[in-house]
Amino acid sequence: MVHLAAENRYDSMQYQRCGRSGVLLPKVSLGLWHNFGDTHPLETQRAVLRRAFDLGVTHIDLANNYGPPPGSAEANFGSIFAQDFRPYRDELFIASKAGHLMWPGPYGEWGSRKYVLASLDQSLSRMGLDYVDVFYSHRFDPDTPLEETMGALDSAVRQGKALYAGISNYPPEAIAEAAAILKELRTPYLINQYPYSILQRGVEGGVLQASAEAGVGVIAFSPLAQGQLTDRYLHGVPADSRMALGHFLKREALTEERLALLHALNKLAEGRGQTLAQLALAWVLRDPRVVSVLIGASSVAQLEQNVAVLDAPAFTDADLAEIDRLSAEAGVEIP
Repeated sequence: MVHLAAENRYDSMQYQRCGRSGVLLPKVSLGLWHNFGDTHPLETQRAVLRRAFDLGVTHIDLANNYGPPPGSAEANFGSIFAQDFRPYRDELFIASKAGHLMWPGPYGEWGSRKYVLASLDQSLSRMGLDYVDVFYSHRFDPDTPLEETMGALDSAVRQGKALYAGISNYPPEAIAEAAAILKELRTPYLINQYPYSILQRGVEGGVLQASAEAGVGVIAFSPLAQGQLTDRYLHGVPADSRMALGHFLKREALTEERLALLHALNKLAEGRGQTLAQLALAWVLRDPRVVSVLIGASSVAQLEQNVAVLDAPAFTDADLAEIDRLSAEAGVEIP
């Protein structure tokens, strides 16, 4: 049976211009990092993607190594896309990336032209797409000339396999250099992707400013600090949580100081009529240089709760000062 998207799918989502481009992105985008691999039911993934699109979430963020196992998120998305979303391809903004380890041997990671372009071909094949809307260099490669990596992104665009180029996790000083190379090549450079949350504020140390000067938008991943900025860990570590599994998020991250901060932020959120997650997402979106936040969702209910951040009241100066004070007391580094 052909999937029919909701007719009112654009009624409530808010969109922002990405840098100086013509692209509008939803304030809330869906990232397929953890919850769309082979360890999660395909029907749950399908339900989340359907509901996201019905809520106006047009931007879907992937990478070659998303899963687990690596590649499975793109393959699963490709299966769902073929069933439900092919008629809506021109309404979707789909991203992928290359940079991390994908296959053995000397050509399976980092930023060489050979790896970047081979990885893109593999990603397109897994997803069943002719092109992605934006293709990122996923991490800075200190051993490959930046001209080579940016040249590979340029080739991807010229070959019609990507519409825009992006970079992720690059140091601030590399942003201006990358922008200059892409400008000379006349490659449409759209966006930078970095981790940004109340608990991880490193982008304030130069990335946001460098991105603005380059005329590109910033999209924030891990705005909930892998679930720490939700009610998930307020009363211990659930057995099925990422922290319990200990892959990316370690138990030692939940110190007494961190837990006290989470409870204080949760109390502040309640006073604003929000969940802790909604407070955290709204805080990242407070900066106009951040065009969108990337959320993960393991259920439709979780997705809906996070998208409801669009109804958040504006922060007062007192709110922002209190968040800074609480964060500093808990040891969060504030540039």
